Formats: sequence, C-alpha cells, structure tokens
Amino acid sequence: MLDKNAKIYVAGHHGLVGSAIWNNLKRRGYANLVGRSHGELDLLDGAAVKAFFDAERPDAVVLAAAKVGGIMANLQYRADFIYENLQIQQNVIGESFRHGVRKLLFLGSTCIYPREASQPIREEALLTSPLEYTNEPYAIAKIAGLKMCESFNLQYGTNYIAVMPTNLYGPNDNFHLENSHVLPAMIRKIHLAKCLNEGRWDDVRKDLGLRPVSMTPAGGEKRVADASSSEAEILQVLEHYGVTPEAVTLWGTGKPLREFLWSEEMADASVHVLLNVDFKDTYAPGASDIRNCHINVGTGKELTIREVAEKIMAEVGFRGVLRWDASKPDGTMRKLTDVTKLHDLGWCHKVEIDEGIHRLYAWYREGICINH
Repeated sequence: MLDKNAKIYVAGHHGLVGSAIWNNLKRRGYANLVGRSHGELDLLDGAAVKAFFDAERPDAVVLAAAKVGGIMANLQYRADFIYENLQIQQNVIGESFRHGVRKLLFLGSTCIYPREASQPIREEALLTSPLEYTNEPYAIAKIAGLKMCESFNLQYGTNYIAVMPTNLYGPNDNFHLENSHVLPAMIRKIHLAKCLNEGRWDDVRKDLGLRPVSMTPAGGEKRVADASSSEAEILQVLEHYGVTPEAVTLWGTGKPLREFLWSEEMADASVHVLLNVDFKDTYAPGASDIRNCHINVGTGKELTIREVAEKIMAEVGFRGVLRWDASKPDGTMRKLTDVTKLHDLGWCHKVEIDEGIHRLYAWYREGICINH
C-alpha cells in the first residue's frame, strides 16, 4: 500500500481514464498528485520526460496517456498510433525505471487480443493468433507496453502492473465525430440529429461552438461547421458523418458484440490494483514460464452495437430512423473479457449500461449548457 503522502504522477490526467483516476485517488486521500498537460509536457520528447522525472521524482506512476480513437482513426492514422504509443511508453516506463519508481500502473486495451480469440477472453489468449487488422498497430504498441512492464519485473524486480480495460465511456470522453470511440460518437450523432429534427438550431450551434466539426471531401477543400456556419454548411458537414434531421447512419452492421465499462469504475479498479496488487499476485505461484501477468478490467457482460444505439435513441428521445452502412468495417465481431482474475483480486463492477448511458448523456448536455 502506498503511503498517503506518496507522490503519484498521473500521465494523461486530463483524459477520460486519467481524470477519473486522479479524482479517485483524491477521494481516497492521496493529495500529492502530479500531472502535466500535453502543452506542459510532450511525452513524445524523451529529453523533456527525463527533465520532468529529474525534477519531480515520483514514487508511483500511472501511465494513462495514449493516442486513442475508433475504427476510422485507427485505419487512417496507423503509423501515428504505433509510433506515438510506443514512444510514450518507452519514455515514461524507461524514466520510471531509471528514477527508481516503486510502483507503476500501465493502462492498455483489450484490443491486444486475437480477432478470433475464444470468448470470454482470458489473459492467456494473448499472442495465440492474428490480431484484428483495423487496430493492429495500436494493439501491437499496447502489447509491447505490457511486455515491457513484465520484462522489467522479471529482470530487475520492479513492481509494474498492466491492466487491460474493455471499451470505456464516461465523463471527459472524446465526442469528436471522426476520432472518438463508438458510444460517445453515437450519443453526439443522435443528439445532433434530434436537435435538427426538432428545428432547435440554437442547440445545434451551441454544440458545434464547443466542438466544431470538419470534413475534407475527396479532392475538395476542408470545410468546418461551427457556431457561425450557415444552416446549409452545417447540414452538409453533419450529413458527411451520417447525421440528418430524419436519420442517423452508423458504421457497419450493428451486429458486433461489445462490453462497456463506466470510466469511473475503470478508475476505481485501477486504483484498487495500484494500491493492493503486486506483480507476484498476477501469476500462479511456482509457474515455470511467467507471462500473461496483465489483468483484464471489464464487466463480463456484452450487447450488440445495435442494442447500444437503440438504448441511446431511447435515452435521447430521437424519433428518426437508425440506419447502418454495411460497406464500412465492423471491427472485431466479439470481444468479451473474462474478469475472473480481477474478481479474485478483489474488485467487480457496479454500473450497468443503462445507468451509464443516462449518466453520460446528462454529462454531455450539462457541458454544452455550462459552456454557453
């Protein structure tokens, strides 16, 4: 257990998970927290990361910073996803070792597992068959990160733990229509479609004023829809992302099954592991080959993307049509985690999907009102 005065560096403390971990630690009485925004510290810059560790000397590190995104972003920016994530991990884990950090928590993703892994997915499924093509570069980076933690522990006796969360959603989520994950993207698209359907242009402009939306047609110039754009410009850009007054069109068939975890619960699980779990607790005593020491974090429950979209339609109150573009990729068809290891280590979830969608849509609407 870390002392309440221990200095804990949370890398990515403004992000979805990092901000929730920061708040969870605060609630538990850990006040000596250190965070830097991207503008203050570029984690891709090795010299800057070294200077930060030289100055701060943290006792523990939570590595929640990463380049993340949905299927579209993973397909378009493959080089960025593998390069930036490897660089961040190399810099932060490397300087943690060189500066004698006592405990490190590395956050990965369940996309590390093979596309055709047996369900529910146990930690032992790692590296047993090919990955899902659409997010392979990101997955390889995260596999490298967890193996780096595992390898430092085995060679140098460090205490670095890797947790692999399922699909997350919650406060401070990314609602960008191109680069966000599936659930927040659906909430925003359906919210905007409802506003258009009901002729609530002031609400549409409030939303776009807070989060402008851009598109670049093939062979054309970039167009941006924000609070000052004309109605015609807004309709054109939103239609590019499948949002019209009459319907919302989403990628794929809606058939893939997904597991969703409320981000604040991911934070609670992460802090539980940080404070109560050591590397020796993550593998069977007497194991000849010590591997797969990472920990799945999820609910162990799943539903289809179509079911999630329909729940959001009901929550938002959009009376239009839900359509699916089957020409676009579905991604992995099923990705349910086996959370037996996490349960055995003393943590299980409480927030179910209906409550989570209700909370997130309320948070999203409140943010628009506060900022306008």
